[in-house]
Amino acid sequence: MDMSESPLVSVYMPTQNRLASMRAAVESVLGQTYRNVELVVVDDGSTDETPRWLAERALQDPRLKVLRHEKGRGACAARNEAIRASTGVFLTGLDDDDEFKPHHIEALLAYWHLLTSMGDQPSVLYVQYEFRSGDKRWYSAKVGRCTAEMMLQANHVGNQLFGPRDRFVSAGLFDEEMPAWQDLEFFYRILKLHGPGRLLDLPSYVFDVAPRPDRISSKSKQKVLRACQLMYAKHGQGQGRTMQLMLLQVFSEYYGFRPDAADMRQFMKQGWWAEGWYQMMRRWLRPPAQA
Repeated sequence: MDMSESPLVSVYMPTQNRLASMRAAVESVLGQTYRNVELVVVDDGSTDETPRWLAERALQDPRLKVLRHEKGRGACAARNEAIRASTGVFLTGLDDDDEFKPHHIEALLAYWHLLTSMGDQPSVLYVQYEFRSGDKRWYSAKVGRCTAEMMLQANHVGNQLFGPRDRFVSAGLFDEEMPAWQDLEFFYRILKLHGPGRLLDLPSYVFDVAPRPDRISSKSKQKVLRACQLMYAKHGQGQGRTMQLMLLQVFSEYYGFRPDAADMRQFMKQGWWAEGWYQMMRRWLRPPAQA
């Protein structure tokens, strides 16, 4: 692809005290087969060797831009700052413990141009994941097309989207007050404003799920319930079925939470829904998740 005709693609990445995995994440962006990339990393108050390594690497490759918070402000604040500082025509994100496969951006751009050349106008794209935990590998099975309404049932797109930068900005960026579901809530707004997203059915994003002491878990029942309540307040429009759909997300197998009597009452007071009540009852009767 001719660089003079190739759009700049920006990648935003927050990081904090994850030197080893962050280095691999950075190199996976700078080593893309598509070269016209800009990686904006916001160091959110790291106290390890992260600042030194990033400064040295930025001197070696001007495509890497580094910003720093002297004190941590949270991943969403770091993501938002990186997005504001980005200058690409297209935008996507990467977490500091994940990686892109070498063809990730090239494949996304090629698919975008294929769809738009055929008259399809997706708002954004998303990809399949390759999950890794030690030597184990397995793959996601995401839906081919995702609407905002589908996001109320589950986060079908994952933790990253690819699309024109202005669509991220016009949707308002990440809500820094959300205790969980930050990706879900922001991506819901993008799809609501700009229309359905499309899947590139290729596992070009490597998602590290190996347990580590530096991995911050979002699987706190109270945090997720609070995020559910905030999501409903912002987007539920007073519809009881919407709250029920989101409560089923809270008590999905992904989290492993078991609803208590108060959770069951909250679900049931939203209205009669035979299938939903059945699914919630199954969650109530299942054994507690093992620690």
